[in-house]
Amino acid sequence: MKGLVFIVLMLLDSGQLYAEWEALEKQYQPTGLETLYFDPGTIHRERTRATLWQLTDLKWNSTTRYLSFKTQKEFDCEQYRVRVLQVIEFSRQMGTGRSASGYIESGNWQPVEQHSGNHVLWKTACGKR
Repeated sequence: MKGLVFIVLMLLDSGQLYAEWEALEKQYQPTGLETLYFDPGTIHRERTRATLWQLTDLKWNSTTRYLSFKTQKEFDCEQYRVRVLQVIEFSRQMGTGRSASGYIESGNWQPVEQHSGNHVLWKTACGKR
């Protein structure tokens, strides 16, 4: 009986682990083996810039040792562009397991493409409708 109670508590607790991440709408998800999420609690706006955290969860990865990664992105709300500030790779799904800093390509600004995941994140972070 104690074992059953422990399992139920663990299942309930693990649901809390993912509560902060919201999946992007289905039409903005890449096809294949990954799902994109963002954490609305991490949105920070300052003048014409906004930042947030995105989680990319991989169902399977044969090329590297990580199964998920968190990306902090900065959006320019006036210039309609985005750049990556930092990446953290995780050995397990949903941002769990061992972590390591990921590669960032100098934080160069990129245009936000219409009808993309970054477009949805830009609208969310910048408060656009």
